[in-house]
Amino acid sequence: MTTVAIIGAGPLGRWLAMGAARAGFRVLLEDVMPASLHHARESIRQELSPQELSPEALPAVSFVSSIEDAVREADLAIDCVPDELESKLEILWLLDRMAPPRTVIATPTTKLSIADLASCTNRPEKCIAIAAAPAELTAGAKPEITLRAAPATSAETVALVCNFWEKLGFRPSVERSVS
Repeated sequence: MTTVAIIGAGPLGRWLAMGAARAGFRVLLEDVMPASLHHARESIRQELSPQELSPEALPAVSFVSSIEDAVREADLAIDCVPDELESKLEILWLLDRMAPPRTVIATPTTKLSIADLASCTNRPEKCIAIAAAPAELTAGAKPEITLRAAPATSAETVALVCNFWEKLGFRPSVERSVS
């Protein structure tokens, strides 16, 4: 996996973009609000060390203003939308329709069923939940991350997402949901 699309340039999206870029992934950070993308660009630039600011070492984060541009080449798409049913269903519907068939969809949620969300896509085998609240992730206090796989989630999907989190310095564990 080389390309990660991150949907939403809020605090979690910015944190994921920097972590993924520093881990060697190509990152496309998307937000529909131009001001959010501008803020993300400036925030990421302020976080970079002097060595990272050199053109040859600059982390590979591109800023895009459409989901379609973000996921066109993505191996993994992570949404950073609110953990509410309507928001999650809408973003998964968009990602499912715009991303290539190979793209894995990961969604942070602490309260929604990944089996239910995945069943609303044409790729339930490529859907997985990140069972953490955004504040838990960005605080960096815990090096563990729990992933929730639906019954339909493939072993390849689990391996790809575990590998992503390992490269970010986390120890992933996987829970299989029964429904």
